Amino acid sequence: MDLTALLADLRAESDEIDSWVADLPADRWATPTPAEGWTVAHQIAHLAWTDERSLLAATDADAFQAEFTAALTSGNPQRLVDDGAEEGAAVPPAELLARWRELREALQGALAAVPPGVKLPWYGPPMSAASMATARMMETWAHGNDIADALGVKRVPAARIRHVAHLGVRTRDFAYLVNGRTAPTEAFRVELIAPDGSVWTWGPDDAAQRVTGLAVDFCLLVTQRAHRDDTTLVAYGADADEWLDIAQAFAGPPGAGREKS
Repeated sequence: MDLTALLADLRAESDEIDSWVADLPADRWATPTPAEGWTVAHQIAHLAWTDERSLLAATDADAFQAEFTAALTSGNPQRLVDDGAEEGAAVPPAELLARWRELREALQGALAAVPPGVKLPWYGPPMSAASMATARMMETWAHGNDIADALGVKRVPAARIRHVAHLGVRTRDFAYLVNGRTAPTEAFRVELIAPDGSVWTWGPDDAAQRVTGLAVDFCLLVTQRAHRDDTTLVAYGADADEWLDIAQAFAGPPGAGREKS
């Protein structure tokens, strides 16, 4: 995918979330979000923390790897993520927002400067600058949904969610891996209705295993922001059906997902 276009969409996604919190009274940063124990401040702090880790991976791979190795040897790598959110949420909102703005702008420049073919270290498999931008788009959109839910913001799906859907398709085998299962060898067909009514497709036309539905619902599912039963998604074939139960576009252990509404 074109890195320039990806970075532009990532900027637009971040700017949309920024617009919701830019004038938010300080006390509303403590509003709980659907993620247990996380407030709006935790969500922004997590985005800032992850942008900072991404920036480190793009500018100093050795330092990133050293930090990651230390987290692995600590016995609880997840604490690295949770502690980052807790520390950031304790910062005054204006300072936290300024830091997120600074970090995401620096990341834009750093990813644009990564030479073609260079792989960046990460908590999952190493990735290209384009893949890193896609991952940041996915996570920013996902946590943005948590913030929108908390603040009562009605989101209008944008075409840029195609990046999230693409990552959701590409991470099929990873979802099997982190769940201790063997991924199917055959390709699936995925057909999703885009926000403008067009159809986005992945995989061969004649694939026996198929998934159809609204693109936004697929994105909500693979980021575990919606229960499968609350979406329009339909699986054709036993393997496709199994995948929708474990789909996960983000790195790390399998999440608990959302309860059925």
